[in-house]
Amino acid sequence: MSLNETPTAERTHIGFFGLRNAGKSSLVNRITGQEMSLVSDIKGTTTDPVRKSMELLPLGPVTIIDTPGYDDTGSLGKLRVKKTGDILKICDIAVLVTEHTEPDPVEHELITLIQERRIPYLIVKNKCDVNEGMGFGNIRVSAVTGEGIEELKERIAGLARDTDKRIRFVADIIRPHDTVVLVIPIDTSAPKGRLILPQQQAIRDILDAGAVSLVTGVDDLPDTLASLKKEPELVITDSQAFGKVMKLVPESIPLTSFSILMARYKGFLGEALKGAESIGRLEDGAQVLICEGCTHHRQCEDIGTVKLPKWLKEYTGRDLNLSFTSGHGFPEDLSVYDLIIHCGACMLNDREVNNRMLAARASSVPFTNYGTAIAFMNGILARSVAPVLPYLT
Repeated sequence: MSLNETPTAERTHIGFFGLRNAGKSSLVNRITGQEMSLVSDIKGTTTDPVRKSMELLPLGPVTIIDTPGYDDTGSLGKLRVKKTGDILKICDIAVLVTEHTEPDPVEHELITLIQERRIPYLIVKNKCDVNEGMGFGNIRVSAVTGEGIEELKERIAGLARDTDKRIRFVADIIRPHDTVVLVIPIDTSAPKGRLILPQQQAIRDILDAGAVSLVTGVDDLPDTLASLKKEPELVITDSQAFGKVMKLVPESIPLTSFSILMARYKGFLGEALKGAESIGRLEDGAQVLICEGCTHHRQCEDIGTVKLPKWLKEYTGRDLNLSFTSGHGFPEDLSVYDLIIHCGACMLNDREVNNRMLAARASSVPFTNYGTAIAFMNGILARSVAPVLPYLT
């Protein structure tokens, strides 16, 4: 996979924050080498967050986000400030752009928010071609002359290296020459002509580990297993096929799902395991929020809005009240819910999905994901997490 093909969820998200007219947009344009953001002397020119996925040397694949001024005013200004605050929930690195010698009260508020969210950050003193001194910044730059831009890129890359993910999708739980069977259902909800991201990641990770991947459908799984000279070291299934696959794979063969592996990869599997147990305690009228991290055309066999609700009601025997969200939309007030079931979050970066998990925890709402919930309802949660538990951080 080339850098240009790197999924958004796997890119380092770098947000540029500051007051209106601090030069954020000019600096972003200088760093990216593109006219990514509209620039003007009028305060509040940037009215919505502007995103650009690109390669930023020496860092690699990134998503750059230019945000509206955090000191915006008026009713629309308050909405823009809220959007800027929302961007902090997904940023891996924050860059505070200032032209002041001492922090403005609003800048101080921004720094506090960044620190509370434990986001690595830099304070950049912009307009050094006309402003003297370092002030409270980490580095002096000029979006006009280009002074300090290369150093800034290096400093950002250094922060990214410090926060690099060490965990792998599956490569760290298998060995060279292992055989891994991937069970991928092909139904009306499967994307035509392509594999979804977790399936792609699994295949690539298995190859990187020097192991062998075999891809099969549910109906062909018995013949696939029978054709092997020895049992595979691992079977990974799409979670919606757990009910069938668990009956076809002998207990002697480790079995897990793409969704469980993704929850571990994103860092919330431990929370998902605890959250799944609450399914059995749901009562009539319980409020359940089902969250999809991406937006796509709903099919008649859609797992989030069709299959999962059906399995939940069959398992619990309760009259449940179900709500649905998709994409970057996520409720501010979670206190009304009795359970949150999230997708594998393959299209969200780690920080965004973990902020959702932490928000649920702060509201004392159980949080789990599709694969973990489905394994629990099929009575094979212990078996399906056994292959990854020794590697759970």
